[in-house]
Amino acid sequence: MKELYDVIVIGGGVVGSAIAREFTRYKLKVAVLEKNEDVCYETSGRNSGVIHGGFAYDTGTLKARLCVEGNRGFDALAEELDIPFVRCGKVLVGNTEEEMESLKRTMKQGEANGATNLTLIDEEELHRICPAAVGKFAMFSKNSGVVDPFIYTIALAENAVQNGAEYFLNHEVTAITRKDGVYEITASGEVFRTRYVVNSAGLGCGKISDMLGITGYHVIGSKGDYIILDQRTGKNLPMPIYPVPSNTYMGIHVTNTTDGNVIVGPNAINVTDFTYYGVPQEHMDYLAESASDIWPYIFKPEYIRNYSGILPKWVDENGKIQDFKIEMREDIAPNAVNLVGIESPGLTSAVPIGRYVVSMIAEREELIPNPDFNPRREGIARFEKMSNEERAAMIEKDPDYGEVICRCQKVTKAEILKAIHNPLGVHTMVGIKYRTRSMMGRCQGGYCQMRIEQLIEKECGLKAEEIKYNKSDSWILTGKVREEGI
Repeated sequence: MKELYDVIVIGGGVVGSAIAREFTRYKLKVAVLEKNEDVCYETSGRNSGVIHGGFAYDTGTLKARLCVEGNRGFDALAEELDIPFVRCGKVLVGNTEEEMESLKRTMKQGEANGATNLTLIDEEELHRICPAAVGKFAMFSKNSGVVDPFIYTIALAENAVQNGAEYFLNHEVTAITRKDGVYEITASGEVFRTRYVVNSAGLGCGKISDMLGITGYHVIGSKGDYIILDQRTGKNLPMPIYPVPSNTYMGIHVTNTTDGNVIVGPNAINVTDFTYYGVPQEHMDYLAESASDIWPYIFKPEYIRNYSGILPKWVDENGKIQDFKIEMREDIAPNAVNLVGIESPGLTSAVPIGRYVVSMIAEREELIPNPDFNPRREGIARFEKMSNEERAAMIEKDPDYGEVICRCQKVTKAEILKAIHNPLGVHTMVGIKYRTRSMMGRCQGGYCQMRIEQLIEKECGLKAEEIKYNKSDSWILTGKVREEGI
């Protein structure tokens, strides 16, 4: 049985890691229990990577309030955490009078929410700021942007660890009990004890809520499929292009990324299986056809990969999607903070959600500031982003920067080694991929994957059969094709 923690956060995704980081601002013993081998294998890493402006959510909701707060503070946060972020803006394009009226309502709602820099623009202005967009007019959200969701989630977790939080990966929670004012949480056969517990389990929020005794929440999965286009398409998309949204769905859109790729999608399909991420061909065809109406540069030769993500949506008895639920039910689960239905805009709202959760605990006891808290985290220097002069200086300092492992993304041996020795202790292939962008180019690891696998073996002292792709049972190799000498 582990020693007593002050706070245990269940779920190490972007929201859970933001909560953990905020708690480390105080003299508290903090732990995070994450069921996966890394912190961004589910919803936090399977999305569009958009930092939203805050205009798309009903006025007065937590979604609206926390999204606007998150958007406003993102430049400073990105600088602190050393993460890729571009405040490029976003356009919602329309063609009909009905769509114009809808955009006017959306803009009015955004202004009521506190969102700023929202303007209606005509076709001429639309094509000046986003030449390839198809539409007769648009709403321009200047404050919107794009972030690398993998690095963002990882950075929050790493900074939490640097400030004293303990992460227990591959620890799925299976039981929660409370005895003598202390929670006992069973995860992967171990028992963890804590004074406070926070349910930030994402897709598992309903199950953890039930374990806490807070029952009755109906959480559905909304699965969205995506197509990733080659980086060379990025020159035609300076900002995300969206259609006019409906009341519950932003529509199939095209999104630029911080590294030049273009993402097409998502659709939205209700699912009960929260583990299946396959993308059928008919869905890809539908995405391409629909998105071509607003951006005509989607061609099959540019496809390099597809993926999908699942959002946890809390719905009422009529199936209506509800606001974020962030609650403390002292009558049922004392000293527990319960988060349910943290879907989009969870990526944008993560840090404000963290502050909100901490404030709930601060109302119950005095929290003493941690004088050693350091909000800054240093990322892995990207060889691809350096000038020739910077590259030469880096190679002089560290010769491993002179050996390129991933040709497509120009990722060097030095970057791979830094990723392997990451603060969270993640040694999966996808863990290295998300930290360096290796295996993300056009060949999708055809050249570099096995070289990276060999580096993991060597650096971590692992056997080839012990290297995992991402999940606990996703082995890269299961044995030799033939024995030496045969």
